[in-house]
Amino acid sequence: MIELDNNHRYLQLAFNNDLGMAMKVVPRIVRDPRIWVEAGTPFIKREGMRGVSWMARIYPGMVVADIKVADGAQGEVEMAAKAGAKAITVLGNSPVETLKLFIDECKSFGVLSMIDMIGVDDPLSVLRPLYTPPDIVVIHRGRDEETNRAKMIGYRHIAKIRSKYNVMISAAGGVDLHEARTAIFNGANIVVVNVVNPDDPWGGIVMTEDIQAVTQKFLETIA
Repeated sequence: MIELDNNHRYLQLAFNNDLGMAMKVVPRIVRDPRIWVEAGTPFIKREGMRGVSWMARIYPGMVVADIKVADGAQGEVEMAAKAGAKAITVLGNSPVETLKLFIDECKSFGVLSMIDMIGVDDPLSVLRPLYTPPDIVVIHRGRDEETNRAKMIGYRHIAKIRSKYNVMISAAGGVDLHEARTAIFNGANIVVVNVVNPDDPWGGIVMTEDIQAVTQKFLETIA
């Protein structure tokens, strides 16, 4: 099973476009155990498991398959794990049976289980019925929610979760350098940053930037 270090902070680079973009950027990413690469949900919908397999071949570190399982946990975990993913996501508002099976299947395949709390008002209500907690809880402000300036990443939930569960916390949703600093200050272990096109309306690291220099700034910010 993959071991995580609670004393380290991790940067997760999320690819939500297509394989063409990933092929231009992933080879430029520094091989650092603190940097994870994510096959985002839109990416997987476009490219399928071949996109995950490509990332796993090109990037030797942590590859996250953000498939957001909603049902059929057994088959979807197996599919992503066999494609080379080392961490997989499930939706927090999935049935409790799905969540339990998802966590068990992740353990069986030796991959990290991540519950994405997008759209969940109270993450503890999701975690309480589980006899085994996930490896990682993702506090997530959705892409569409970013258009609402009043909608913030739910950092208030982090201390409540930590008081009851020994899990890692990931923060996602329009994260820039300032937000990354805020996330770590509020107790997050992992910050998720989108890799975007120059004309995309969402925040993140622009693919035409000096990827090594920008990721280094993020690593220094979250250290």
